[in-house]
Amino acid sequence: MPQAPSFWSHDGMLARVLSPLSAIGSALTARRMARPGWIAPVPVICCGNVTVGGAGKTTLVIDLARRLSGRSVHILLRGYGGASKGTRRVMPDDPASLVGDEALLLARAAPAWIGADRAASGRAAVEAGAKVLLMDDGLQNPTLAKTLSIMVIDGRTGFGNGRVLPAGPLREPVASAAARCQAVVLIGPDTTDALRHLPPHLPVLLADLKQDESISTLIGRKVVAFAGIALPEKFFTPLRAAGAILVAARPFPDHHAFTDRELAALVNEARVADALLVTTPKDAVRLPPAIRTLVTVVGVGLEWQAQSEIERLLDSVIAGGPSGLC
Repeated sequence: MPQAPSFWSHDGMLARVLSPLSAIGSALTARRMARPGWIAPVPVICCGNVTVGGAGKTTLVIDLARRLSGRSVHILLRGYGGASKGTRRVMPDDPASLVGDEALLLARAAPAWIGADRAASGRAAVEAGAKVLLMDDGLQNPTLAKTLSIMVIDGRTGFGNGRVLPAGPLREPVASAAARCQAVVLIGPDTTDALRHLPPHLPVLLADLKQDESISTLIGRKVVAFAGIALPEKFFTPLRAAGAILVAARPFPDHHAFTDRELAALVNEARVADALLVTTPKDAVRLPPAIRTLVTVVGVGLEWQAQSEIERLLDSVIAGGPSGLC
């Protein structure tokens, strides 16, 4: 995924010039979302966002999948970056080039299915025994009716300049998306005051990103860190805060397919600096096995400010059954 243009973070001249195209995009999205979707015989929980790029959806889905692990939850996602077409169940030995990096990560938490048609994926999952369907992204996908839609917001970036593509980072107007959601998960401090754009009645659950315990092994160690995620600094900053000595921080585009030359350069840079080579789990699944053994992987999870709120929300959905709310 290409780097987001800098003007998406502020409402400048270029954003205003492109705004007529945004109006067209908003109208097309609204028309698409008006189509009825398949109503599954099981509850459907969708974790989506209004902006393009990473807001923390996959981290949230992994968290929810683990909380629902005793309820035969299956995960549905598009499989971005993978070459597979149609509906496919993700297998442990599938390469990232076939199913996408996020699919491999999610399949570790629960059975996962990829496919642009979420209704087709949902049917396949239900036939395979799913009692709950959990969607990674899909807030703007109308093919499958949702029981619960959760809007995920990155507190650092919020809604950018507030404009719809291509004038800004929004996939649709915030109000349109919020009208179809029953809850919001804000990850990190709301530094852009994004919450003021939401309806006052919409419940907001607060969480922070927290690196896993492996980060403690990096305290005082020299590190060459690299990340091909939407916002690489979200990986680099916690490493520094934990006490790692970053002699280099190498950002790559989201879902980047590393070349042999790039990987050789990273390995050599770490060797020369007598440093550890460190990356994210999402990047690690795209690495060749020989390189993966040379890399320390530091994962991330969610730390809820009120864990009982997310548990209560999930319980209410499961108890309510498969009736579509949005």
